[in-house]
Amino acid sequence: MKVLGRSDSKYRMLPAPVSEPALAGPPEVVLVDRCVAGDEQAWRELYRAHYAAAAAFLRKLGVRERDLDDAAQDVFAQLFRSLPQFRGEAQLRTWLYRLCATQARRNRRFRAISDTLGAWFGDGAATATGQELPADLARQRVAAALERLTEGERLVFVLYELEGLSGDEVASIARCPVATVWRRLHYARARFRGAIEEEAAS
Repeated sequence: MKVLGRSDSKYRMLPAPVSEPALAGPPEVVLVDRCVAGDEQAWRELYRAHYAAAAAFLRKLGVRERDLDDAAQDVFAQLFRSLPQFRGEAQLRTWLYRLCATQARRNRRFRAISDTLGAWFGDGAATATGQELPADLARQRVAAALERLTEGERLVFVLYELEGLSGDEVASIARCPVATVWRRLHYARARFRGAIEEEAAS
């Protein structure tokens, strides 16, 4: 019987074996260790075990149905990157829920951007077919428009228009009088609106 050597191509295609210490511990920790070791089957098992719970939690946190799958995918991408730090002090689902909460907040900010564009521009914030502007395109346009603002304008614009803070709160964070906040916001809105209109017309 042929014994595979390290120079054999089939041997090189095999995944690296997981060391015995990595296989010790509670089943959930073992599964995570297998994922970290590069076991793709383990990652599929973890994904199948937790996707439904993550999606349901995101939905309850207000993520819209059309955004749900993308939001869940982002959560699992973050989970995959942070798995090496998981040591089993808390349940994996608890950790996953924290990532979901962060993603839901991010999703709400993106939705606020889309809603702000819609309120300001009406049909200008929609596609040529009259449908709502896709989230990715809205983010791209907003990011490009924000680049046109000065640092001070951008700070007050983001805090007031996108984060929903009051004028007094913005003034405290920006360390300037409230009157300065309103002045910067006036110019920021005009510059932002002009940039968005240029983007929509291009």
